Amino acid sequence: MLYKCKPSVKAVLAKDEGRIKQKRDMLDRKILESLFRQNYSKMIRLARTLLDDDEAAEDIAQDVFARLLTRETVTDITPAYLMAATHHGCMNQIRQMNTHEQLRHLYPIEAKTDITPTDIQMERLDEIQRFVGEQMTEPHLTVFRLRFDEDLTIKEIADRTGLAIGTVHKYLQQSICLVQNHFKQQES
Repeated sequence: MLYKCKPSVKAVLAKDEGRIKQKRDMLDRKILESLFRQNYSKMIRLARTLLDDDEAAEDIAQDVFARLLTRETVTDITPAYLMAATHHGCMNQIRQMNTHEQLRHLYPIEAKTDITPTDIQMERLDEIQRFVGEQMTEPHLTVFRLRFDEDLTIKEIADRTGLAIGTVHKYLQQSICLVQNHFKQQES
């Protein structure tokens, strides 16, 4: 006659720990997937700006996520952490380059038309902000600021202001044209 033995406490705890670890791993995987979808393109853009090399930029961004896979948990990872890790990865890559490679990466920047130094970009944004604040009238000003300062969608702007979606779209389009025309005239 066989007697059923109760499982030992250790066996029950081991089984529970296995389930907990499995659930934690699934949660970590979902968090990593979400972080990847939301931040990967920003990380590559940062790395491209610093390294001026598309392949190296992708390698750096992928390496950041590969290192995250080896961590015990990823629940404390933020977008700022990912950007900082990308920046540090780029700085390490630059340190490993010899002087000739570093100089080669510096000179082509002047010839590129799509890369604008950060100082110039910030000055241009300040000029746009000044122009918008001084020259734009309501409701164009409100729609423009909600779209670009608060990063709201057209539908969210319509909901917040009580305007129709088509009206918000029209005001936004007119505001953008006003800013573009002003700065095209300045450049001429």
